Amino acid sequence: MKLKHLTTAILSLGLLLMISCKGKPKDADIQANVTTALASTPGVTADVKDGVVTLSGTVSSEADKDAAEAAAKVTENVKSVVNNITVAPSPDTTPPPAPTTTSNGDDSLKIAVGSIVKDFPGIQADVQDSVIVITGESKADRWKKLKIALDALKPKKVDASGLKVK
Repeated sequence: MKLKHLTTAILSLGLLLMISCKGKPKDADIQANVTTALASTPGVTADVKDGVVTLSGTVSSEADKDAAEAAAKVTENVKSVVNNITVAPSPDTTPPPAPTTTSNGDDSLKIAVGSIVKDFPGIQADVQDSVIVITGESKADRWKKLKIALDALKPKKVDASGLKVK
């Protein structure tokens, strides 16, 4: 008789644990979050399967493509990102003049950095000679996500010496 009660107790405990365990995130929820993160990048769509985000669409610059990928990567529950975004050729068929300073490259990098950092309250970023300079305060887990997104932009360096990590 005691064995029957013990078996019932073990089965009840197992059932309780199964019910209380949180299931894995749904792809639809991840897709909704990624779509929100991509709102500032028109022309880009995201599909999600088993937590893997596939980006597609057309953007006007490589910086926009990188920013979209970085925004998707820092979205909660995203396992990985496949970036199939294409950069539209310029309507002008003549090649652009060679830049005389690095500020042109910094301008597009600043735009991409700004679109990422806006989702991280308390953190400010500036771009100087293709180096991203970070200041402000952040929790360690948020800083890690931001760092991954900024590294995806391929700057010379991400300088976080002015950042206070809590």
